[in-house]
Amino acid sequence: MKVAVIGPKGLPAKQGGIEHHCSEVYPRMVAQGNSVVLFARSSYTNLSWFKRTSYEGVEVVNLPSIWLRGIDAFLSSLIAAISASLGKYNIVHFHALGPSLFCWLPKLNPFQKPPKIVVTCQGLDWQRAKWGTFSSTIIRLGERAAALFADEITVVSRELEAYFWHTYQRKTVYIPNAPATYKNSDPDFKFGKSLGLEPGKYFIFLGRLVPEKRPELLIEAFKRIEACGWKLVLVGGVSDTTVYQRELLNRAEDRDDVVFAGELKGARLAELVRGAGLFTLPSDLEGLPLAMLEAMREGIPILASDILAHRQLLGTDRGIMFQAGNLQSCIDSIDVALRDLEKLSQMAMRAKKHVSENYTWQKITADNLDLYSALLSSDFPLNPEKSEPLDVK
Repeated sequence: MKVAVIGPKGLPAKQGGIEHHCSEVYPRMVAQGNSVVLFARSSYTNLSWFKRTSYEGVEVVNLPSIWLRGIDAFLSSLIAAISASLGKYNIVHFHALGPSLFCWLPKLNPFQKPPKIVVTCQGLDWQRAKWGTFSSTIIRLGERAAALFADEITVVSRELEAYFWHTYQRKTVYIPNAPATYKNSDPDFKFGKSLGLEPGKYFIFLGRLVPEKRPELLIEAFKRIEACGWKLVLVGGVSDTTVYQRELLNRAEDRDDVVFAGELKGARLAELVRGAGLFTLPSDLEGLPLAMLEAMREGIPILASDILAHRQLLGTDRGIMFQAGNLQSCIDSIDVALRDLEKLSQMAMRAKKHVSENYTWQKITADNLDLYSALLSSDFPLNPEKSEPLDVK
């Protein structure tokens, strides 16, 4: 089976859930005898245009791109879709809604059998605060193009499954994400100590510093509690939101118990996550958060906003949730967590077991390959009119 992948910025993954997803799934597909070509952005990989590299057997083609918000993704996705239409692929898999604007293009080559088109939606990107009106419109057009032209759409959460049904009467295939594999970390906690941290005595926020993830809410809540020697560590880079980052720095000015660790990878990232006493994610918007899955797998207690994606992961007994966007609710939930650390630890063990049983890259790879095979064995989409999926409550 020959697969083309469009939408990820590139491999190896730096920052971004889609890139980490691809770094786990596609090498596993290659190991099972399939061929995978991933079209990357040269602005992300810092490699010359059209240079071909290999990542664990995946062929990475570095396409022309411009380091300009919105234009970069638009241009590289268009070139990738044209390239895929000229190649002889069985499957062309688009990741994210923006690139899916061009998901119809690979079907237009009259000289070969058209490939099957799969689109994966990891979140409703047009809702993200960093995009202006023009970019949000393009992303929504990509969503509609996916609903009209894709042979199959996969979604990473039950919330997204319900959204596509109610918005387009389009049934989708639920294939969640799984946590990335952390590297071995320093048992002596040297990097953490260099930041003034003590194992088990700090909250960690892990993700891009963007408005929809609400790190400013977490900072304000932390400033208003009696944390008894605890600290707050924010791990993550910016994504076209440098003004917002300055706002965060101003909020934490003169606070030595709020630490901005920047974007971390590898052993240092693993060290800080494993040493945390509480993983916090106050987001207003998520697909299915990989960072939370990773913390759950490591057995780190979770405090999160009560959006549907988080409720799907945490249920009623695998973490503590507060009302999304509500500062006082966040403060109260932190107080509850700090007063009963033993209960929090029990929740963390249940969360760890839940992730190990339900979210693995082996199963996700197998589910994608099964989907590809089913599409190729039929001339019809797998989603004729069926019963309505259950609402996520």
